[in-house]
Amino acid sequence: MAFFKKVNDLKTPTYALTFDDAVDIWIRHWGGEFQHRIAAHFDVNPGRVNEVLKGTRHIGSRDVAEARKLAA
Repeated sequence: MAFFKKVNDLKTPTYALTFDDAVDIWIRHWGGEFQHRIAAHFDVNPGRVNEVLKGTRHIGSRDVAEARKLAA
């Protein structure tokens, strides 16, 4: 039974997206990657990725991503 997680482990958040993650999310999104695949990469709920793309979380990350894209 070692492969089962404890109940407390299941309720613990997996990861909190950072501003740099949000910039990466924009770049991946513009590259055509689906939101659920981006979420799986970061081990977060797809709703967290959607919050970034809707502009309700990590405001300004889109502008930084655009600047990085132009610089590349």
